[in-house]
Amino acid sequence: MNQAVEDTGADAVRGPVDWDMAARLAGQLASPGPTATRAELVDLVTTLRTSAATATVHAARITELAPADGTDPETDPVSLVQVVDRLGWAQANVRMLAAMTASVRGASASTGTRLAGAVQVGGVLALLSGKVLGQFDPFTADARAPHGRLLLVAPNVLQVERALGVEPADFRLWIALHEQTHALQFAAAPWLADHLRVGAAALLDDLGELVPGGLVPGAGHGENRRRGQDGGPSFADVVRIASRVLVGPDTDGDAAGLLDLLTPAQRAQLDEVGAVMALLEGHADVAMDAVGPSVVPSVRHIRARFEARRDAGAASRGLERVLRRLLGLDAKLAQYRDGAAFVREVRRAVGTTGLNAVWSAPEQLPTAREIADPRAWVRRVHG
Repeated sequence: MNQAVEDTGADAVRGPVDWDMAARLAGQLASPGPTATRAELVDLVTTLRTSAATATVHAARITELAPADGTDPETDPVSLVQVVDRLGWAQANVRMLAAMTASVRGASASTGTRLAGAVQVGGVLALLSGKVLGQFDPFTADARAPHGRLLLVAPNVLQVERALGVEPADFRLWIALHEQTHALQFAAAPWLADHLRVGAAALLDDLGELVPGGLVPGAGHGENRRRGQDGGPSFADVVRIASRVLVGPDTDGDAAGLLDLLTPAQRAQLDEVGAVMALLEGHADVAMDAVGPSVVPSVRHIRARFEARRDAGAASRGLERVLRRLLGLDAKLAQYRDGAAFVREVRRAVGTTGLNAVWSAPEQLPTAREIADPRAWVRRVHG
């Protein structure tokens, strides 16, 4: 499974990174997926497609979310479902990253600079390509995918369901429920994708201004790393800070040192983007379990095995520990759990309808402080 199951249509966008090269490197460096017979692969792809279609109806019922454009989740898709392999996932994320960073300074970067950026991006995507089960991308919506793209990474789903020893059909539907909940979030709040894109792009552009000539890859580490003229972050720092935009808060000492490079305004903006991501992930995590055993018969068993796997990863040592810190996987785990705790507490206080006020306007989104104190959000929004 080392070829894209479906073409993601990733297009190169000129900027501080050679995006075509990044996609090629990610594909070459990504580890191969699990072996399977042709019949198993056909069943895998078919089941993931049907699971994604089925999941939409259940997610809409549980969350009580409805697309703002009137799309009926029971009859019409709320996302373009693409079953991909690891290369396909990397290509799709190159396209998304290019779109997200289009406004960042560096369009006139040298060939060497752009190739160095490609090596960094391609390496990170290669590592992540073996970790991600599914992903919803609202940032590259177009005529073919007006509501965004839902990516299901077939080899990773197969690998994890085998490792957990769970019922394949149940696990595939469970994963699809999480991702289709994301699709409904963005369909119910059509302003949300731009809100996140603008916030993240503004932060990255602001950071880029601190580096002479735009973003400069290959800055190195420690006292000798290249910095901006005012002592601001180097490109390497910007890449690592940018990862926090995608994965949320982290607590290790290295991340704390990076935060010292930011102004108070930049730190506040980073925390608020992270708060929104925690809401999105926590809400989807709650929804995928809330369907209950009538929809996913082994849902409790799957959740127990899945959480045990998450905890084992967080307790890892050696190279695995280094990779988890590099990729922000522990931060992502905290994001899921903090966001889920927020959603459950708000639902207990004001019900699902009250919770869904978060999707009505940017002002209703929880702050970083409110993610940690859900009652504060309830008091602010509902009085």
